[in-house]
Amino acid sequence: MVSNLVLDRAKAPPEPVEHEISAGPRRPRAVLFDLFGDHLRHHGGRVGTPTLVALLGVLGIPEASARSALVRMRREGWLASARAGRTVQWALTPRAVALLDEGRERIFEWRTPVWDGCWRMVIFHVPERDREQRHRVRRILAWFGFGPLAGGTWISPHDRLEEVAAALAERAAAARVDLFTGTTAGPGADRDLVERCWDLRGLAQDYRGFLARLDHLPPPARLERLAGADALRLQIDLVAHYRQFPFRDPNLPAELLPEDWPGAAAHRAFREAHDALAGPAGHFVAQVLAEQVG
Repeated sequence: MVSNLVLDRAKAPPEPVEHEISAGPRRPRAVLFDLFGDHLRHHGGRVGTPTLVALLGVLGIPEASARSALVRMRREGWLASARAGRTVQWALTPRAVALLDEGRERIFEWRTPVWDGCWRMVIFHVPERDREQRHRVRRILAWFGFGPLAGGTWISPHDRLEEVAAALAERAAAARVDLFTGTTAGPGADRDLVERCWDLRGLAQDYRGFLARLDHLPPPARLERLAGADALRLQIDLVAHYRQFPFRDPNLPAELLPEDWPGAAAHRAFREAHDALAGPAGHFVAQVLAEQVG
């Protein structure tokens, strides 16, 4: 069981919020990954069912949904469980830790790449009947910053062909893949490729929409003083809203971006808000864990 002292305070009506950033309904699986990534892994990484259910309850997720998500994530290989006394404890599997580390690096680290002027090209063929494999190839290529020039031809300015080849061999072995490196006729042709492969206008619009939402939040100095449960809710929603960008943004070098590109500003604002919330949110989670019994 978990003591009700901290949790009862957490259920009190939140302050009229200016402290909100809508990201849609909270999804139990994503919330569990975020809780482990931001907090639970730093407290031993093993957490009892009642505590996880209680924390998800603070975030508006019903107990039945929380328990169902735990079972589903164990079945999918993301969580491992072991009995400890009268309760079951949960921890990330090595596979989940690897995925979490890779995803969080993409979300939280911002690097402006240095470009050597070369384009990397992947041409792939997957049998028509294997749509799932074809979809998997596309996901892998997008993850590594490639964009579709044509159906089976994807390009990127990033020097990641070896990583792409290894990932495709491991997770899409049925695909026939050819890899190339080359250059275009010049800057005009480079910019044309960018327009054909990525919707930077739509991405920039979404970045600006995200920045507009953050403009309604209090400044970092006030976020640091939020009540713990409010800070945790806002931190979870902030990550949920921002995480789409690192997976949509190919992180192009400066030479290939519009002059007023808002990506770096959005990441900076995200990190400032997230880091300001880390203190009160982390303190609240630590309190809940400290009151775990059994």
